[in-house]
Amino acid sequence: MTAAASPAPLWRPDPGRIAAARVTRFQAWAAERYGAPAEGGYAALHRWSVEELDTFWRAVADWFDVRFSTPYSRVLGDRTMPGAEWFPGATLNYAEHALRTAEDPARAHEPAILYVDETHEQITLSWSELRRQVISLARELRALGVRPGDRVSGYLPNIPQAAVALLATAAVGGVWTSCAPDFGARSVLDRFQQVEPVVLITVDGYRYGGKEHDRTGTVAELRRELPTLRAVVHVPLLGTPAPEGALEWSALTAGSAPAGRAGAEDGGGAEDGGRGDGDVFEQVPFDHPLWVLYSSGTTGLPKAIVQSQGGILLEHFKQIGLHFDLGPEDRFFWYTSTGWMMWNFLVSGLLTGTTIVLYDGSPGYPAVDAQWGVAERTGTTVFGTSAAYVMACRKAEAHPGRDHDLSRVKCVATTGSPLPPDGFRWLHDDVAEDLWIASVSGGTDVCSCFAGAVPTLPVEIGELQAPCLGTDLQAWDPQGKPLIGEVGELVVTNPLPSMPVRFWNDPDGSRYRDSYFEMFPGVWRHGDWITLTDRGSVVIHGRSDSTLNRQGVRMGSADIYEAVERLPEIRESLVIGLEEPDGGYWMPLFVHLAPGAVLDDTLRARVKETIRERLSPRHVPDEIIEVPGIPHTLTGKRIEVPVKRLLQGTALDKAVNEGSVDNLQLLRFYEDLARTRH
Repeated sequence: MTAAASPAPLWRPDPGRIAAARVTRFQAWAAERYGAPAEGGYAALHRWSVEELDTFWRAVADWFDVRFSTPYSRVLGDRTMPGAEWFPGATLNYAEHALRTAEDPARAHEPAILYVDETHEQITLSWSELRRQVISLARELRALGVRPGDRVSGYLPNIPQAAVALLATAAVGGVWTSCAPDFGARSVLDRFQQVEPVVLITVDGYRYGGKEHDRTGTVAELRRELPTLRAVVHVPLLGTPAPEGALEWSALTAGSAPAGRAGAEDGGGAEDGGRGDGDVFEQVPFDHPLWVLYSSGTTGLPKAIVQSQGGILLEHFKQIGLHFDLGPEDRFFWYTSTGWMMWNFLVSGLLTGTTIVLYDGSPGYPAVDAQWGVAERTGTTVFGTSAAYVMACRKAEAHPGRDHDLSRVKCVATTGSPLPPDGFRWLHDDVAEDLWIASVSGGTDVCSCFAGAVPTLPVEIGELQAPCLGTDLQAWDPQGKPLIGEVGELVVTNPLPSMPVRFWNDPDGSRYRDSYFEMFPGVWRHGDWITLTDRGSVVIHGRSDSTLNRQGVRMGSADIYEAVERLPEIRESLVIGLEEPDGGYWMPLFVHLAPGAVLDDTLRARVKETIRERLSPRHVPDEIIEVPGIPHTLTGKRIEVPVKRLLQGTALDKAVNEGSVDNLQLLRFYEDLARTRH
């Protein structure tokens, strides 16, 4: 992947689309009321949004009609990072905003959630029904003693019950946290034990790849190992009865919700401590915790990342409403699980009155094009997936544009890893020529994007369209000098509302500071290599914490993967750069071959020649080694740093948190290789 300009953009929005885009209308409105530039398009708006940070975020709050139950004294108090103070004095509730569409009688019976599983039967939850279930569960959580700040945990797949549980937890001011049921007990406990939940909402199992996977034994272990639990709620996805002492989901969500404004429902009188009708949605400070997300935790306990109700509300309004251009007429589908931040982001689609599409199951069952089938059946307009899935479809020679009616899909967005240029071309050629392709990049750390989708800008092959509004994204050299057209560290020099308010169990903030602010004090350093082009677009080169640095030249692993995995014989690859005690540098490339392929001298030569031609002679590995598979985190990202540690001789139990890996046995290969080399 390079930052060089393609001869012409792969896609360019037509004038009608630009004029109709919400970000265009926002710019005109903000120009009248807040002094934003009326001319100059997105580039001028972005420049204003980072130079006039306070004014920009006040405009976002006004544009999306954020309901502050008590007013803020200013937009940004202390703006130092970490610790920036947003909208001090303000109170609000995230769930109240997510359910506002239910207040509109014209829309109350339209779908809020469309749910599809591997049987491809569709279940619809209307706005009024979603609101009813959320209010019913919120009342029951209060009755169980859940108070603002208490943690409610979900061991749930991507099903409507998970969305209801998140919103009900937020409604009472609780703190939501979730893991997908394909996580084993140790992985879940590494996360939940840190935050000490008082309620666990769990399924009895899940379906994946055409099979049922029982989780009753795992749930029993979670109950034993989480002593802070006051209640367990049973969701019988596989139809089993509730275990002893557990509450039935159906009983907790059976209550009625009277008509009227969602924020002015029956609050419960004496049993709710004398709350009035307006207190179904607990009004909490702007920086009150909304949820806890977790880092992958490959080299230790996962970081428990706390984000705020107000910060997520504003950031997701901006990202979903302006960058993804989503509104009431749209249907938003992202293939994800509850163990990945994209699930939380998907649920926030409700903020803009958008119907969200939840899919529970394998991305490629019964065939590799299964996700495109979901998009077709649900009338998806913005379809999000992983770059890996796009490349798998390309390798399988799928033709979704030919085999499915995707006429409503206006945007395909990808994340998880950089989308290689061949992925852009495949989407353009085999999905639709008039397709907005949005490769986006951000992180669990902010539950959002630093750069990516802009509906009014062209799409260049291999590039993210632009930095996001309010995000002062820069590429820095090691001395902190900004770079244009050169590879540098991804940094953000101004605070974002959705940056963590803290890490859980990090009382002095030292782990938080060390994670993002150690290299450049006061500036967020994310750990990615990026190039900012002179056109304003962004190229992601991979993680900088697993840096390839040969002869003083820094290289991104993602660039090598893109080149190597063009070859049909290579299913997947992993490259590691190893500083050796004698001052040498060993850079092996590990390859997992496609069925029937053989790593002989001919294939080795083709791999090296491909890298040399597409990248440079410096990128050519010292050795190409066949492996039985490439290890990943539980959210599907290649594991580079632990493999590097293993090759340096670190013991397996010290190099990696075993509960964070999809297939621990694959790592034993690298451990054995290290022994033979030392």
